[in-house]
Amino acid sequence: MFQGRRLVIATKHKKEKVIAPLLKKALQVVCFVNENFDTDSLGTFTGEIARELDPISTARQKCLMAMEASNCDLGIASEGSFGSHPSVFFASADDEVLIFIDKINNLEIIVRELSLETNFAADKIKTEKELMDFAQSVKFPSHGLILRKSKSDATDIVKGITDIEQLKQAFHKLIETSNSTYVETDMRAMYNPSRMLVIQKATQKLIEKITSSCPKCHVPGYGVIDVKKGLECGLCGQATSSTLSLIYQCEHCGYSKEAMYPNKKTSEDPMYCNYCNP
Repeated sequence: MFQGRRLVIATKHKKEKVIAPLLKKALQVVCFVNENFDTDSLGTFTGEIARELDPISTARQKCLMAMEASNCDLGIASEGSFGSHPSVFFASADDEVLIFIDKINNLEIIVRELSLETNFAADKIKTEKELMDFAQSVKFPSHGLILRKSKSDATDIVKGITDIEQLKQAFHKLIETSNSTYVETDMRAMYNPSRMLVIQKATQKLIEKITSSCPKCHVPGYGVIDVKKGLECGLCGQATSSTLSLIYQCEHCGYSKEAMYPNKKTSEDPMYCNYCNP
């Protein structure tokens, strides 16, 4: 279905480094990037251009625009969001969406990878020491930084800082006109190896879904869309937060199936029960 076909990767931030090798090996496609297509036109992390759509819609639009600009009927795009983890309090998360579109076969396959493996952070700083302490805490210089006058100021931004002297120079230049500056992690993939790894995991998940056919219509794109918790405690019988079942669904025909006890156990150890071990 895909062998030998051209596939455009919609990116200007070097995501092809982790996406292309996996797709080439698994699908036998010819991956390329359209250097003239600017993905930043749909939104930037630093706010110069606001993202107007939700992550999935943004990824879809990005993919379709890159395909049209490249005269290509096969494409892939990703969109990342960063903030508080939805269930792990006080922890930051990287939420990556990947979309694969095949116009010839009328396929749209989407996966999501939610990860705690991120250095996402930001802070208001006044001194060089505070800057250095922040930099050390977020894996600088292997991970890039961004400096600006304030959190809401999008007019004077220094991006892609990966050198300590460059960081100090940018700080002292900005601090001359203000009593503080705002430092943040550069979440663009090419400046953030941690994010690259999450995108790589999402790509592997996408490939699993692409290569999994629906039992009913036999079209690719059959995969897990939901995880149901509630595995019973082996002692008291109450529902725990452990996985009870997985919900599989075909994105083409809508066929779905619930697979019970995916972890090969019908009850949970009482140590994981909120009633037995509060």
